[in-house]
Amino acid sequence: GLGATMMQALGMAMVTEAFPAKERGRALGMMGSIVSIGIAVGPPLGGLLIGLVGWRAVFLVNVPVGILTFFAVTRFVASSAPRPNQRFDPAGAVILFITLACYAFGMTLGQRVGFGAPLTLGVLGAAVLGFTALIAVESRRDQPMIDLSLFRSRLFSLNLLMAFLVFVVLPVSFVLPFFLELVKGYPAQQVGLMLMAFPVAMGVVAPVAGWLSDRFGSRVISLIGLVIIIGGCLAMSTLTVEVGLWGFIARMAPVGIGMGMFQSPNNSAIMGSVPKERLGIASGLLVLSRTLGNTTGLPLMAALFSAQALALGGLPAGTDATTAPPLAMAAAVAGTYRIAAGLIVVSAVLAVLAYRVDRREQAQKAAAQPSVSE
Repeated sequence: GLGATMMQALGMAMVTEAFPAKERGRALGMMGSIVSIGIAVGPPLGGLLIGLVGWRAVFLVNVPVGILTFFAVTRFVASSAPRPNQRFDPAGAVILFITLACYAFGMTLGQRVGFGAPLTLGVLGAAVLGFTALIAVESRRDQPMIDLSLFRSRLFSLNLLMAFLVFVVLPVSFVLPFFLELVKGYPAQQVGLMLMAFPVAMGVVAPVAGWLSDRFGSRVISLIGLVIIIGGCLAMSTLTVEVGLWGFIARMAPVGIGMGMFQSPNNSAIMGSVPKERLGIASGLLVLSRTLGNTTGLPLMAALFSAQALALGGLPAGTDATTAPPLAMAAAVAGTYRIAAGLIVVSAVLAVLAYRVDRREQAQKAAAQPSVSE
């Protein structure tokens, strides 16, 4: 987990530093495509390894891969110039760790005992206090771990919030295996292959979206991606017990296409809005927004699905949602995707606002430059 965090937090910063601005979107798009390939290949490969060798092979396979990539990085990746005057912020690190631990624990408790339970509210309240303390401490540090001055940029803040909302919605796919296995009766192996429609579509589109963002700007391309995600979520909201394999894939693929169109341009916009010496922090904040989005979205979407399945099935609260009638479960999946579409609409509104802010700032910069005659 520690190694994965270090790689994810610094990966986009390394790519942004290695490529010129005119190629940044394409490079980040390729990075997103490789991630999508891993998401698509990982589960079936893991199942194959578990079936042939055993579960320990899932961890052992990383040893040769890690050794090869270690030498590849040593040989081909240029080292950034060190900044010896940069100091670590232990107070900020401890407060952030406690805050995130309380938040993750509170969201986990919410799934088990309910979000209105005193213990859940107490832990989430501690997370809120920790977040308040973090802002107070970091605003007084000469070299904070999280540079709050980055959030003075409205574009940086808007793009980061858009990414957070999108990653809140993505865990809605968590409910799909219940629909495919319990309602449609597909075997687990086939369900795994059907769910690959999302990462495959995302991986194919991500490099193209990155190239388009380099050519036409990240704002328009990311907005188009959000609109496609909205359309995909609305299409998924039409799932019924009669929908077959290809009908499911036809509804699922647009969500992956939209995500591929959104993510690399949005990442490029975030990384391009910070100074070079803050690339590592920006990359880390982007990964943090994704982690917080998933941490928030998984219990939220699961709770929405369960509540609808129990209500539509006429079952009492606290009942296992997987025991609901098939028609109720199918309707609950559709209803959860309609709510997901609404959240993406909010993100799209923020994208329109970011586009207008970007145009206004560019016009102000152009007006501030002296004319040729002057």
